[in-house]
Amino acid sequence: MKQDNELRNNLKSMRTRLGMSQQELANLAKVTRQTISGVESGQYAPSVAIALRLAKVLGCQVADLFWFEEDLLEIEAVLAKSISCSQQQPVSLARIGGQWIAYPLVGKDAFRLEMIPADGKINSLSGAKTVRVKLLDDIDKLHNTVVIAGCAPVLSLWAQATERWYPQLRVQHNFANSMTALRSLCRGEAHIAGMHLYDPVTGEHNTPFVREVLAERAAVLITLGVWEEGLLVESGNPMGIKTVTDLVDTKAMIVNRELGAGTRLLLEHKLQEEELPFHAVKGFDHIVKSHQEVAEAVVSGIANAGISTASIAASFGLGFVPLHSSRYDLVILKEYLEEAPVKQLLGTLGNRLIHSQLEVLGGYDTSKTGDVVATI
Repeated sequence: MKQDNELRNNLKSMRTRLGMSQQELANLAKVTRQTISGVESGQYAPSVAIALRLAKVLGCQVADLFWFEEDLLEIEAVLAKSISCSQQQPVSLARIGGQWIAYPLVGKDAFRLEMIPADGKINSLSGAKTVRVKLLDDIDKLHNTVVIAGCAPVLSLWAQATERWYPQLRVQHNFANSMTALRSLCRGEAHIAGMHLYDPVTGEHNTPFVREVLAERAAVLITLGVWEEGLLVESGNPMGIKTVTDLVDTKAMIVNRELGAGTRLLLEHKLQEEELPFHAVKGFDHIVKSHQEVAEAVVSGIANAGISTASIAASFGLGFVPLHSSRYDLVILKEYLEEAPVKQLLGTLGNRLIHSQLEVLGGYDTSKTGDVVATI
């Protein structure tokens, strides 16, 4: 069939996530490679038979592969609080008293700080680093847990969306900067490490750091998204900050991230490019531990600027000065890839809802979401 401009698909991301070439998928689905290429590019709308074959080969539903843009449901809702700009603003929804209520995900409302229910309690020490734990819940539930270490707030969003689809799956997000997450993976403390580290020497994202830390261990890198990193500044950018040099010239006060954080490495790299010493920037040693804390420091007036992402700037209503497009990858040891909880979680990367959630945040490119970008 000829092109249908309203038909959308994520065939490529699902195929590459499974390590298939176009020809391999074509052989399994009993179509030509040109058909696969045409469907992925949107130049060819598949027949029902072809769509069913593709879904069967990829182990999903047809609706997970193809959808019409016009079919995305719209409802009427009442805003729970006023906001300065409404178009494309993320919200959460609830049905109350016969009407839909929309809660704008702005500033701190875009994040959740919650107490985590305990799975057990330590009964006794049994070694220098080992304990005996008395369980508080069914052990079968604990087996179905996948652990992610990383600093991106979107990891929690991804985890919550996945748990909606798979009620028996538990996704535990441990907050850690990129290098700490990678070391946690190496120590066997996580299934997946999220990271966004740029190596200016090789011009590569993440891969050189993974090779160094994991040494001889086999792993794959799967892209979650490409995000814009840069300087968060006060709304309207009253100090006219456009480059890292302006931080020095305007005597702007900043907050910085801790060692091992991807945004700190980016700031250091940009300062080195401009041949500016780190201590020339006021507040360079004023450390905060998360993207949200960077934004909160600027919002509260503690700092005039700090380095984070475009999506964080949008959530807090701050100005943003882009410096670099960074690839955020998920690093998974190959030995974990066949574990059911990990497979379920990674399987959602091709779902259009995940892409929509990333896109509505702003500053995310989802064209490579789910792509295997490196094998170590």
